[in-house]
Amino acid sequence: MWQERENKLYKKFVFRNFSEAFAFMTRVALEAEKMNHHPLWTNVWNTVEIWLSTHDAGDIVTDRDKELAQKIDNLNTSL
Repeated sequence: MWQERENKLYKKFVFRNFSEAFAFMTRVALEAEKMNHHPLWTNVWNTVEIWLSTHDAGDIVTDRDKELAQKIDNLNTSL
């Protein structure tokens, strides 16, 4: 479940290994690029953490962030 923290949507994803985590990040990158809406994220081995906010709106959570969060969740369930 996404959490709202400090004007950002946040979620942590844990995978079996680095390859799965990286594959997930690649899929997210393709969706984000289509939307021209790019996340702040980190990856350490099998863990990906993502923060979403809309910079053009003053770094707050907008419908664009919620839409990308839903797309990310859909990508994660298809693994």
